[in-house]
Amino acid sequence: MRIGVPRETKSGENRVAITPLAVRALRDSGAEVVVETGAGALSGFEDREYLDSGAAIASQASEAWSAELVVKVKEPLPPEFPFLSESSALFTFLHLAALPELTGELLARRVTAVAYETVTSAGALPILRPMSEVAGILSIQVGARGLEKGFGGRGVLLPGTEGSPPGHVTVLGAGVAGRNAARIAAGIGAIVTILDVNPEKLALANRECGGKARTILSTPEAVAGAAKEADLLVSTVLVAGERAPRLVTREMIRSMRPGAVVVDIAIDQGGSIETSRPTTHAAPYFVEERVVHYCVTNMPAAVPCTSTQGLVASTLPYLLSFARHGVAGALRSDAGLLAGLNTHGGHVTCEGVAKAFGKPFLPPGEAIR
Repeated sequence: MRIGVPRETKSGENRVAITPLAVRALRDSGAEVVVETGAGALSGFEDREYLDSGAAIASQASEAWSAELVVKVKEPLPPEFPFLSESSALFTFLHLAALPELTGELLARRVTAVAYETVTSAGALPILRPMSEVAGILSIQVGARGLEKGFGGRGVLLPGTEGSPPGHVTVLGAGVAGRNAARIAAGIGAIVTILDVNPEKLALANRECGGKARTILSTPEAVAGAAKEADLLVSTVLVAGERAPRLVTREMIRSMRPGAVVVDIAIDQGGSIETSRPTTHAAPYFVEERVVHYCVTNMPAAVPCTSTQGLVASTLPYLLSFARHGVAGALRSDAGLLAGLNTHGGHVTCEGVAKAFGKPFLPPGEAIR
């Protein structure tokens, strides 16, 4: 198999889909790997390291895109649409339920597209997990910065000081991102409230916070009350493959203190806060209803050295399977990987994406026979 790794084109995207160590492992499995020049530079990997590991360096993006399997970090953007082809499968984060234009292109071009975020293993999301961990940790860091007066914030220091009280952090969702956000917030001394519909997840989150968090079963009324008292509100809730549910209304945002901050981690799935809109690392904050919003769609790209290594550690077992069995063979042999199939042969093969756009759904097992 020939595997292509183009350079990322999304604004502020500093990660790369493969490391030199992963190239060596794929070469040992018999695969050819083509990496576009400069693809790894922002993550700390130079072309020479890829060459030394056995990759070929492509001077043009088209050379990487012509491979049998194209591996990326983020979804293709409009300038990359002409590269999409039935002859090249795609393995990347897609978040199609929030991207109708890309979904249409993948269907029209009959692309076999496997989305990192819907690949499953024992009921978990193994590729999404490390990036959710990074995003959860970062949410407190960027939220604390947003609270600074220079960014429009209230001027609150989350840990407080000897003579001033700590700030209030509300976390919606006790999944991987939410637990990491709550853990960091509790660790620096903030007053932490976590909401979720699952009591077991809430108990786990509280344990990871050293028993320092308040946990509340999530209802619209509970969300409204917790939002109103928060200096920093972090929303992490998403449904795999579907558009993120809208949990925080504009009215709730209006009820927050002027200069409070919201961080919408689910923005790449359409956002779970009504007033959210996508932002970039170059201009991450905006103020709406007197509340500071941080809605960067590729948060882990802020720390690409850490994020790339975590991402590739989770994708490499699947890449090796693709290399050994081919795209169709790997999908047939692993039900969890097959769950990542979002489009194939002009069909929508992810139920959440079909639901988002009212399109017919073809089960992935029927698509790949």
